Amino acid sequence: MSTATRSATAPASTPAATAAPSAARTSTSVPPPAGGAKVYSHREILEVMTGLLAALFTAMLSTTIVSTALPTIMSDLHGTQRQYTWVITASLLALTITTPIWGKLSDLFSKKLLVQMAIVVFVAGSVGAGLSQTVPPMMAFRALQGVGMGGLIAVTQAIMGSMISPRERGRYSGYMGAVMAVSTVSGPLLGGVLTDSVGWRWCFFVCVPLAMISLVVLQRTLKLVTIKRHVTIDYAGAALVAVVAALPMLWVTFAGSDYAWISWQSGAFLLGFLAAVALLVVVELRASEPMVPLRVLNNRTTLLMILASLGVGMAMFGSSTFLTQFFQLGGGHTPTRAGLMTIPLIVSQLLVSTLGGQLVSRTGRWKPLMLVGGVALVAGLGLMGTIDHTTPYWQVALYMVVMGVGIGALVQNIVLAVQNTVDVSQIGATSAAIAFFRSLAGAVGVAVLGAILANQVTDKVAAGLRTLGVSGAGAGDGSLDLDDLPAPVQAVVRAAYGDSFGELFLIAAAAAVLTLVTVLIVKEVPLRTTVEMRPEAAGDVSAALAEDTGREDRGLEGPKTAQIASDRVAAERLVETGSDDEQGTWDDPDARRVVAALDVLTAAQDQARSHQATSTRTQAELVGLVDALEQRIDQVAGEFRGQIDQIRARIAEPEAQPSLGADGEGGDGVRAYEYRLLLDSQQTADKVTRLARAEAERVLADAEQQVAELQGRIAWLKQAEAELADRVAERVRAEG
Repeated sequence: MSTATRSATAPASTPAATAAPSAARTSTSVPPPAGGAKVYSHREILEVMTGLLAALFTAMLSTTIVSTALPTIMSDLHGTQRQYTWVITASLLALTITTPIWGKLSDLFSKKLLVQMAIVVFVAGSVGAGLSQTVPPMMAFRALQGVGMGGLIAVTQAIMGSMISPRERGRYSGYMGAVMAVSTVSGPLLGGVLTDSVGWRWCFFVCVPLAMISLVVLQRTLKLVTIKRHVTIDYAGAALVAVVAALPMLWVTFAGSDYAWISWQSGAFLLGFLAAVALLVVVELRASEPMVPLRVLNNRTTLLMILASLGVGMAMFGSSTFLTQFFQLGGGHTPTRAGLMTIPLIVSQLLVSTLGGQLVSRTGRWKPLMLVGGVALVAGLGLMGTIDHTTPYWQVALYMVVMGVGIGALVQNIVLAVQNTVDVSQIGATSAAIAFFRSLAGAVGVAVLGAILANQVTDKVAAGLRTLGVSGAGAGDGSLDLDDLPAPVQAVVRAAYGDSFGELFLIAAAAAVLTLVTVLIVKEVPLRTTVEMRPEAAGDVSAALAEDTGREDRGLEGPKTAQIASDRVAAERLVETGSDDEQGTWDDPDARRVVAALDVLTAAQDQARSHQATSTRTQAELVGLVDALEQRIDQVAGEFRGQIDQIRARIAEPEAQPSLGADGEGGDGVRAYEYRLLLDSQQTADKVTRLARAEAERVLADAEQQVAELQGRIAWLKQAEAELADRVAERVRAEG
């Protein structure tokens, strides 16, 4: 009976057993017990999220907290206009360069160790920047801060992807998006308050206590297992990533001041950038463990979301950097008041990010919210492009709300959409790629917009001074201390700043159009409910075709591609209607989907044949066991009958037996008892024989029923395969 039971349950367990080795090979953080990754409870996730969000808050806060304090910092440390820009861009550049490095390391080493290392590096940079006495050391420590920030941003998202399924991740991503929104936009507010109260150095020190608390919390709550394997670090790729990110930053820093935007120096930077990009592509394609895995760009969703992150990065970092400057330099407000005036942007991002994450988790759909965010981002930046130094605050606040809705709806959903299309082993690299390009867009965007702002202000100040009859020769000296200027000149400078900021937001709006276009054309894939991707049952072919996005290599759950399905189910068996080359060169999405479905059917057919063969062997073994059991029962029954015959003979000859007692009384009773006992034994043996035969017949009937079901399944698969083949033929004839 146990053998038959194992055979009957084999078909149900085989797919999981087949997928388990694949999951074990690809998982890098959580082992797949019982065929899947560990499932964390809501309480466990919240405990870990407390530490992660605290660390992420400090990292994102430090990117913008100095924006309102920079005029005071530059005045105290006697900095120049160029140094003013690099205090901000140094950390953004380091963050951009190191984010993909941290992301790749998170796929190779312990995520817990990496996030703790990132916290320590960040704390060291914060303390050093706060103690700096001149601008160059501050720039160096800000770069060290950026290294730690890159690790916190990349590894935090990788940890979430390793613990939470995409369907549930929407809720927790909403929390993370809210923290990122609040920290990014509240940085200028907090920086202004600290600068006016306890001094600008506390803009750096304030992050240290919270970072240390997060370090302790993560040490106690974060429990991720890392599979040990051989590691190869792509040093050449890391160096080229740094060059590719640094060249645009250096170009926009010096262009317009040391040389013209259109000059041989600009051409040299452009050629150097293109050469570095080409060399990076070659190196990464050949690297065994590439720092920037270019294969993730083969995924259509990943590529589109990377493009979408460019506009979001420019809007997010640009708004936090230039809004407070607009209020301070264009409106004459104090740092604290300038920070308070950004509250509409903070609140709108917070609400949309949090509530939007809850909505995504409940519905399992992310594209509608992203469409709303894309439209709101373009509209908000476009409206901000109309402001000048005379625009009333209520109007600016309304525009900030619209822009905040766009940023809040897009930041975390971009990451969620990408993580939903990759396996857990690639979550670190893909999450880091999104953060890398978003930070790169923010860093380059801030530098470019800052250079444009400087040029616009210089021209407008010179023109304004000429109207006052004052020479404009000193208009471009880069002085940030407007209080030392005479009142008429101060009014001209403030008007020049206020009128120049609108153009910056119009440029950002043009970049946001790219975000909206990519969101419009991306195919929505329903959020899966598991951390690891697993093949679904191959029976529902129509559902698999309906959910397919037309990409063979995107790695979605379910048997939607020929190679993925055959790799996990039928040991890389290719479809019988075509070769590898034929399958790979078809451009028609319908034809590719049909071929993929045919391959799935072929794999399922092979599996059914294997189950049928196993069932036949089991049936033969059962027949042999039943025959042996019947022979043994017959042998035992024969022995019982022989013993009964002997006793019957002895009873028939009483004179041959000694009598019991002095006069032989009681002997007949004993013989009668023995006779009844043997008769009962014979009846028991006959009953056992009947039960054994009935059980054997039932087992044989079950086995025959299994064989019949498998034969029916094979017939159905053959019919479906024939129908799909006819569809392919009709499609080819129609297009021929």
